Amino acid sequence: MSTESRAHLKVGYELPAKTFTVQRSDLVRYAGASGDFNVIHWNERIATDVGLPNVIAHGMLTMALAGQVVTDWLGDPGALLEYGVRFTRPVVVPDDGVGATIEVTAKVTRIDEAGTAQVTVTATCEGSTVLGKAQALIRLA
Repeated sequence: MSTESRAHLKVGYELPAKTFTVQRSDLVRYAGASGDFNVIHWNERIATDVGLPNVIAHGMLTMALAGQVVTDWLGDPGALLEYGVRFTRPVVVPDDGVGATIEVTAKVTRIDEAGTAQVTVTATCEGSTVLGKAQALIRLA
């Protein structure tokens, strides 16, 4: 979205939604890139031994995918001033060749006179919210 278009945003504007599929192979690649090799992200036996339903996606991977909805829409990652979330529920990634599906929507919820806007992001997996208080602050112009 161009800077000029962002300047004319209104509260309630919905960003284009996206769906992401996360498979076990994605978790391996993310572990290598991030250095987070916690066994709950790749070993089903350990994950279930500690009380998880199965292997789970890295929280920061889930956060990044949800944030991608905002940065893709902006077209300029530098216009993203702040981004934060609370992790409310893990994304369980079964070893079934299909993986987990994360659905992400976002909406402009506040516009300030200072030339910034707040975008509230919603991320769900199997009908359950996986990120809470997911909000991005963007520069309008």
